[in-house]
Amino acid sequence: MAYDNTQGREDLLAFEREQPKNFWRADADLQRIARHWAGEENIAAWEADLDRFGAECAGPVDRAVRENNLTHNLPVLRRWGPYGDRIEEVEHHPTYHEAGRYIYGSGVMKVLGEPGHTLHSQLFGFLSALNGEAGHNCPLACTAGVIKALIALGTEELKARYLPRLLSTDYEKLAHGAQFLTEVQGGSDVGANAIRAVPGEAPGTWRIYGEKWFCSNVTADLILMTARPEGAPEGTKGLGLFLMPRRTPDGEINRFFIRRLKDKLGTRSMASAELDFDGAFAWSLGPIEDGFKNMMTYVINTSRVFNAIGTSGVARRSCFVAHGYARRRKAFGPPIIEYPLVQETLADMRAETLAMMSGTFHILHLMDRIELGEATEEEAGYARTAINLNKMRSAQSAHEVCLSAIETLAGNGAIESFSVLPRLLRDNVVFENWEGAHNVLLMQVYRDAKQRGLHEPYLAHLRRLSEGHPRLEAAVKTWSQAFQEVLSTDEAAATLKMRPLGAHLAWLQWAVAMRADGTDEAIVDHFLDRRIGPEAARDEAYLARIRSISKAP
Repeated sequence: MAYDNTQGREDLLAFEREQPKNFWRADADLQRIARHWAGEENIAAWEADLDRFGAECAGPVDRAVRENNLTHNLPVLRRWGPYGDRIEEVEHHPTYHEAGRYIYGSGVMKVLGEPGHTLHSQLFGFLSALNGEAGHNCPLACTAGVIKALIALGTEELKARYLPRLLSTDYEKLAHGAQFLTEVQGGSDVGANAIRAVPGEAPGTWRIYGEKWFCSNVTADLILMTARPEGAPEGTKGLGLFLMPRRTPDGEINRFFIRRLKDKLGTRSMASAELDFDGAFAWSLGPIEDGFKNMMTYVINTSRVFNAIGTSGVARRSCFVAHGYARRRKAFGPPIIEYPLVQETLADMRAETLAMMSGTFHILHLMDRIELGEATEEEAGYARTAINLNKMRSAQSAHEVCLSAIETLAGNGAIESFSVLPRLLRDNVVFENWEGAHNVLLMQVYRDAKQRGLHEPYLAHLRRLSEGHPRLEAAVKTWSQAFQEVLSTDEAAATLKMRPLGAHLAWLQWAVAMRADGTDEAIVDHFLDRRIGPEAARDEAYLARIRSISKAP
């Protein structure tokens, strides 16, 4: 009998050919969510750019990022030039810059020059994140933080010097940012930071001395960093916020020294390093005593929402890959999408992903209202707690969705050259640990509630958005009572109760946002069955529902 694998190989080739050619056009759910939270008029004005970038992300950016992430194309440290001059550079493969030209050229940073355009920016960010971190999506978050801090706190001279380049779409001329916070003894405990700031030669200038342990986008043009002025108190109250240029105003490489690049599990095409500072020139940004508060307001909160957009993009691409594969891969006769267990996996993935997308774009909508001075006290209070829970849960859920996609591809799912999924999973692991480990985020929510009563506007907003939906109303009531009980118990016991509480509150954030933006009721019900309970009976009605949900990625 002749051996023939022609059909099997053709099915795999068809799976690849049928993947989206335009991430914006292929995603009716993204378009619906965007229209609800940004408004029909805004999307009509932005859509041509989103459509163009959606095609670029699915085409040339995808190809460049795949090539750039091959092991032999990863970044290489070049501290010295050919004549022994200190350059403190990182050499990237040409495909890194090819991807960057498209990503920055989209206008993702340009639109942040106007207040109230964070959601607009992150529609581009989401499309880019369907390629994982892509070497540039972490720098986008950092650059956005620099832009927001500079607009709010910078002198007119600093704004004139740097904002035009930070907002530029010309990759050859633009400036990009970084944030260097982590020190070897501190990690998430920023209050333990010990790097020193000494007054410089001119008013408002400083010299920085010490070591930073984890510095991503290490060759950024502008770096926001924390440092402790001599004589300042211990803890976060003693930290100032500083803006350090890669090149000093006289054009010299600043007094920082790259020790080594980090050998990371994920986000590998974006260079992270350890740095020493020996009198590096910097400007103070805002009052020194407000350094930590300003860093949280303009930098960390921005990065945490960018992080959630990144993980949502990982999950959404995983849905496209798994659904396309299931339609084409045959096992024991029919395509595997015909099997109920595969349908259930795809339905679970889709519901979870649309939930995190709805919840994250709801927060972006509120951030824009806060920036424009339009937010109510309830919305502003909700946003602070919601940002932290959303960052925590979106990373966890994206991990689960990506693993489910890999399972759908079975052995092929583990092959780096077969699909983007292994790289997306590795990138997501780094997302999970960037801008706050889960425990830190949970305890910040706890402290904000215990010390500042921020749970009250947070819960009020959940109650308002759940009105008229009996199941959501009941769930919000149940978990509101659970939150109050946690706050009234001993702190050690409360700490352990925060993990299940935080997960359920995050899922409720997503569910009320799904309901608000018009997500299909079957998808909302499926999500609530899985995450809030009680579990649905595995009966004919359930089978019909997962068949319906799994028809689309």
